[in-house]
Amino acid sequence: MKIVFLDSYTVNPKEVNLDRFNQLGDFIHYDRTAPEQVLERAKGAEIILTNKVVISTEIMKQLPDLKYIGVTATGYNVVDIAAAKQKGIIVTNARNYSSDAVAQHVIAMMLAFTNRLPEHNNLKKWASQPDFCYYDYTFSELSGKTLGLIGFGNIGQKVAQLALAFGMKVLVFKPNPLLDNIEGISQTNLDSLLEKSDFVSLHCPLNQENEKLMDSKAFEKMKKTAILLNTARGGLINETDLKNALENDIIAGAYLDVLSTEPPQMDHPFLGLKNCKISPHIAWASIEARNRLMDIVFENIRLFLEGMPQNVIE
Repeated sequence: MKIVFLDSYTVNPKEVNLDRFNQLGDFIHYDRTAPEQVLERAKGAEIILTNKVVISTEIMKQLPDLKYIGVTATGYNVVDIAAAKQKGIIVTNARNYSSDAVAQHVIAMMLAFTNRLPEHNNLKKWASQPDFCYYDYTFSELSGKTLGLIGFGNIGQKVAQLALAFGMKVLVFKPNPLLDNIEGISQTNLDSLLEKSDFVSLHCPLNQENEKLMDSKAFEKMKKTAILLNTARGGLINETDLKNALENDIIAGAYLDVLSTEPPQMDHPFLGLKNCKISPHIAWASIEARNRLMDIVFENIRLFLEGMPQNVIE
């Protein structure tokens, strides 16, 4: 049984041990695989693991031994699912491995704007002050603030739990009614959420209906003091409109872990915006989350080999 992981850099094998996969078959992993290298490296493989490497219809046609594609992520747009079904190839993904990590990152984003720790990390300046304390920026408490969650899946729910622990109020916009009544959490429509929230955090999948959901009209409805947070997908935001909103004080700031194109161009429009903070798509990537991810991937393969596949993309 030949098992090939085409882009193991995504989980960093120096920190996440992949040796256990040798129990399942003849396992080999490559740091990165360019499109023109896929066929050569996957030749003869019955199982392929991929995170970002595209497995297209044409590739599947040229890999007659392929029986299983394991996506080492939740999103599976890198695989032509229709073609896989037609060829009888099982495709699985990994779900809910990073919820705690992403939720923690969202809280860290909010704290970056409220506590202003980096801005006050200046021992020399403190030493030159006449008083025991100084502050150059206004900072505030999360308690009593309102967090608006657009989307309320597993990650959104984790964020809500943490926000409630800080004493925040939580508004939720989602297609279906909330299953439970939780004190401090209220479901509302999108306009109301935008108008009332001090922080707006995106937690919905990207699709044709909500692409560029956050545009100039949405920003005009938000408080001038509001902060936009995005750990979902960059395509949910009209980046040109967001730049305009930030430059013209339509909203106070944004913290983004995802962009519409990744990695971004060196001349990205957000470059140099003081009220736009960006992390390089790392919300999911705690060491614990990456280990959980590979635990799930391992179990997916093991159960497939035993004839009981789980997390199958239908």
